[in-house]
Amino acid sequence: MKDIDDTKQPLLEHLIELRRRLMWSLATLVVAFFVCFHFAPEIYAVLVQPLRHAGQGKLIYTDVFEAFFTQVKVGLFAALMVSFPVIATQLWRFIAPGLYAKEKNAFLPFLLATPVFFAAGACFAYFLAMPWALHFLLSYQGNVGGIQQEALPGVGNYLNFVTHFLFGFGAAFLLPILLMILERAGIVTREQLARSRRYAIVGAAVVAGVLTPPDAVSMMMLMVPLYGLYEFAILAIRITHWRAARKAARLASVVAEPQTEEGPEAPPGGGRVGGSGPI
Repeated sequence: MKDIDDTKQPLLEHLIELRRRLMWSLATLVVAFFVCFHFAPEIYAVLVQPLRHAGQGKLIYTDVFEAFFTQVKVGLFAALMVSFPVIATQLWRFIAPGLYAKEKNAFLPFLLATPVFFAAGACFAYFLAMPWALHFLLSYQGNVGGIQQEALPGVGNYLNFVTHFLFGFGAAFLLPILLMILERAGIVTREQLARSRRYAIVGAAVVAGVLTPPDAVSMMMLMVPLYGLYEFAILAIRITHWRAARKAARLASVVAEPQTEEGPEAPPGGGRVGGSGPI
C-alpha cells in the first residue's frame, strides 16, 4: 500500500483544491467574526482587566468612530484566534497528500504543538508581562513641576497595546517549533545551535525590543523567556536524537540476534533407531 498519492493532477485541479480550502477558511473566519463581534464588549472587558488591576479606571476615545472600530478590531482579533484550528486543518489537508508517511509523522506533531505554544505565550503576556509593563508605564503619573500628569489611554490605543503583546509573545513562543523544524530539515544542527548561544542572546534582545514597548521591564519580560525557549529547543533536539539512537540500537540488536532453532534431542547411538550396532 502506498503512503503517498502519486497520481498526477493538472495544475488547474491543484488550484481548484487550493481555492476550496481557502473558501472554507474564509467562511469560517467570517462566521467567527460575526459571532465574536456580537460578544466584542465582553471580550474587550476581559482584555482591559490588566489595566484595571494596574490602577487605571478610565478609557477615553476622542474620535467619534474610534469606539466602534475598536469593537470591530476586537471581533476580528478574537475570530482569528477561534478560527485558527480550522484554518490549520485546511492547510494540512491541502499539503498532506503530497507528503510521505514519514514526512507526515514528522510534521504533524509540530502543527499540533503550534496553537499550544502560541496560547502559552499569549497567557504569559496576559498574566505576567502586561501587568508588569502597565504598572511601570503608569507609574509616571503624578505631580510634575506643579502640573498634574495623568494617563488617559484611548480605547483604540489600548487595544493596539494588548494585541501587540499577545501576538508578539505568542509568536515568540513558537521559537522551539521553528528551530526543531529547521533541525529536522537539515538546515541547522544541534551543534550549530549550541555554538550560537551568544548570537541567540543578541537576537532575543532585538526581538524583544521590536515586539515590546520601549522600556527595559517589558524587554526583559520577553528576552529572558525567549532565550529560555532557545535552550529548551536544544534540549528537545538532544532528547529526540537520544531516543532515535536508542531505537536504532534496539532494532540493530534484534536483527543481529542469531535465529537458532532447537530440534528434538538425538536418541542414543548417534541417532540410529534400535541400538548402536549395524542394522
